[in-house]
Amino acid sequence: MRKANCRIGFDDRLVMVIVIPILSFIIPIVFMGCRFNRYPLFSWDKYVTTLVITSVLWMGSRQIMIYSRKKYPLFKEVRTRLIYQSVYMFLFTIVFNNLLGYIADHFVFNYGFRSSGIDMLISTNSASIFCTIMIIAIYESIYFMNELRASVEESENLKRESLSAQLNALRSQVNPHFLFNNLNTLSSLIPENPEHAIDFVQQLSKVYRHILEVKDEKSILLKDELDLLNAYTFLLKTRFDKNLDVTIDIPTEKLQKRIVPLSLQILMENAIKHNIVSADKPLHIDISTLNGSLVVSNNLQMKNQVNECTGIGLDNIRNRYKLISEKPVNVTSNGNNFTVSIPLIDN
Repeated sequence: MRKANCRIGFDDRLVMVIVIPILSFIIPIVFMGCRFNRYPLFSWDKYVTTLVITSVLWMGSRQIMIYSRKKYPLFKEVRTRLIYQSVYMFLFTIVFNNLLGYIADHFVFNYGFRSSGIDMLISTNSASIFCTIMIIAIYESIYFMNELRASVEESENLKRESLSAQLNALRSQVNPHFLFNNLNTLSSLIPENPEHAIDFVQQLSKVYRHILEVKDEKSILLKDELDLLNAYTFLLKTRFDKNLDVTIDIPTEKLQKRIVPLSLQILMENAIKHNIVSADKPLHIDISTLNGSLVVSNNLQMKNQVNECTGIGLDNIRNRYKLISEKPVNVTSNGNNFTVSIPLIDN
């Protein structure tokens, strides 16, 4: 039974226990005109005969259906399978209905019920065909519903796997970008100030450990991202000293919101890459919250020659947010300030 059910598409034991007795009760009344108060009388022997025949037809048709699905398992073969199984089920139904009816009438109960005329023969065969149609309708409707549900679930799983792969690809872009800038800083720092270089390496290690910890996360707490930002700000201050000013103003109640991992790092690096950072023109980066978003703003003092784009930056953040949230990443520029608003996601 269990093995058959994998081809049937569901556990059909309860259906058989309920439907077969009901059909066996209905068929003599509807198709043979049996009644409880007049001839032909609805008696227990007629009910038992109908029950046995209905059970045999049901089980036989069921086996034909299982064999047909083994023979034609592909979706493109559904039409062929339905034709094949319908033909064999109807042939089986007609042959065994008349054979079992003859045996019951002449060798079991001996009342000649089925030999009483062509009309009764038509009625009994119509009843058996009706039974077969019911079997096909029940099994095929449930089978196709299960197949449809499985197809939808498979499609959703593939979609989730695709999104996960895209997220992994986007997250992997952050690591080389991060290392490229900070290793350059470290290489120039070592000969000039070895002790500061040690502190730099420790903070760099802290930042990179955080990157490894969140590399498989779609979103993290804003509190954790700000912890990373403190270490990352140390690295930036080492590179630019007083030429860079970072101000953070985040209400405590917002710390449990979530954002895309490493988004603050990318935005700060993006601001530095595109703007002049010098004693004459210090760069000011302000981080705050507004209307359910985290706002990162910097004064505009664009470089004459922008570094070659590595594909890391705003597009990375936009693409990652598209994969986990319907809220957009907003970018505005008024000539004096460049502002990026990234959504804060609820837990």
